[in-house]
Amino acid sequence: MTDMQTDIMTIGECMVELAPREDGAFNRNFAGDTFNTAWYLRHVLPVETRVHYCSALGTDRISDRMLAFMQAAGIGTDRIRRIADRTVGLYMIELDKGERSFIYWRDRSAAKLLAEDRDWLASAVAGKSLLLFSGITLAILSDDHRAILLEVLASARADGASIAFDPNMRLRLWPDADTMRRAVTQAAEVADIVLPSFDEDSPNFGDASPEDTIARYFKAGASTVVVKNGAGRVFARNADEGTVTFDPQPVTDVVDTTAAGDSFNAGFLAARLSGAPMAEAIAKGAALSARVIRQRGALVDLAG
Repeated sequence: MTDMQTDIMTIGECMVELAPREDGAFNRNFAGDTFNTAWYLRHVLPVETRVHYCSALGTDRISDRMLAFMQAAGIGTDRIRRIADRTVGLYMIELDKGERSFIYWRDRSAAKLLAEDRDWLASAVAGKSLLLFSGITLAILSDDHRAILLEVLASARADGASIAFDPNMRLRLWPDADTMRRAVTQAAEVADIVLPSFDEDSPNFGDASPEDTIARYFKAGASTVVVKNGAGRVFARNADEGTVTFDPQPVTDVVDTTAAGDSFNAGFLAARLSGAPMAEAIAKGAALSARVIRQRGALVDLAG
């Protein structure tokens, strides 16, 4: 993954986040699974590595503020569409002993139209060396737009881009489980790197073990699969390095697990981009995730 890996783009939806404070009030932030990964990539990668976000926003004031936030974070925004009659989605985090649940409002989210224009999307991803998308990216799109996204990514892969995919399955975003499973499988077929979570894949695909999850995604065509497993052992396989396992250090002071997987993805991908072997890259991903879940919200202060 080290050849020409200097231009990275993640694709999906950034939302307004309402994160609970200790006093019972809420902080307003901006976050969303693929954006979270872009944000953490920007923080851990060398400055010369360019990180872009591809999405769609409205033209209202909150969309302007979100765009300014991305730019202030050093994330490229030149491939974000602005749609006049749309806005951004919103979600609220609820916490119970560090575990999170979400309430969403996204009916008028502009990001649902990010793959509406095939030519624009193809131009947006052109020349990028690594492209990352997720199951949530797929879920917010119509059937036709989902097909456009996958076709554009397949073409980018054929042109030399590496494609990373986090299945990030949220059944409530889909019309039914069969549609979700079919879309996730189709997405895996255009991906080089798949970053699933066993607690999602097991109930939705019937995987009896993380090894089953790995085998299924390898059969779809991936050359690297890393199965996140909560606080448990990480299982992975790479076509060149074979099978790798890693036992993360326990985190006893978990505050909020929001963005645990997103930050793991960033730490892992950043390490691989630098040429790290699989075991080291997994350790980097786990270490970054451990720092994130000790604070509230999706995007946390990594200083110190």
